[in-house]
Amino acid sequence: MKIILVLLMGVINFISAQTKDPDKILDEVKKKFASVKDYTVDVNIKIDVNFLKVPESRAKIYYKAPDKIHVESESFAMLPREGLNSSPAAFLNGEYTALYEREDTVDNKKVSIVKIIPLNSESDIVLSTLWIDQDKDVIMKIESNTKVAGTFQIEFDYDEKSNYPLPSKMEFTLNTGDFSLPLPRGMTGDTKKKTEERSAGKEQKGKVYITYSNYKVNRGIPDSVFEEEGKQE
Repeated sequence: MKIILVLLMGVINFISAQTKDPDKILDEVKKKFASVKDYTVDVNIKIDVNFLKVPESRAKIYYKAPDKIHVESESFAMLPREGLNSSPAAFLNGEYTALYEREDTVDNKKVSIVKIIPLNSESDIVLSTLWIDQDKDVIMKIESNTKVAGTFQIEFDYDEKSNYPLPSKMEFTLNTGDFSLPLPRGMTGDTKKKTEERSAGKEQKGKVYITYSNYKVNRGIPDSVFEEEGKQE
């Protein structure tokens, strides 16, 4: 009898998993983030690329729904554009096909894996895989395959005490040979040439670690912040 019950529960769980609606999962993520109209946040950036020595730097990020981003930094900061926008709109804008794959675990949390295939032929992203915490309706991890820049991966951490689905930390992993990395300001001559030669075509991993602090959410940000000359991204 116990064996029958175990088998029955397994069948029920299997059927339940197969009937998950990927569009509903993604809609809940977008709905959760819709509470964020705008924010400013201070970030600390640490770059780990073995051929590029860059000190830790700081910046301020401005966001306004649905997809406006502006970054201010007096020092050099290699901030990958793909990892700047923590809004799911960055990956879920436009038409796409969503496929539910399976359940998995990230940081001891049960997540649903959903694949996104953009239908816009002009999109650089070919396929994105999202690991979604359905209890919190937040994206824990993203892996994207692109036409030009190869594959990149983003992992998010969240403050459990926060009322908003905004990350406290982000880890961005990329293939440095696939990305065009900006060089620090002031690098010239032989140093610049050697760095460019070492970075060109190298199939190796690079990481960017971003830590967020001092969020100010839904305080109102004028459009001029994103439009003024010299401030546009």
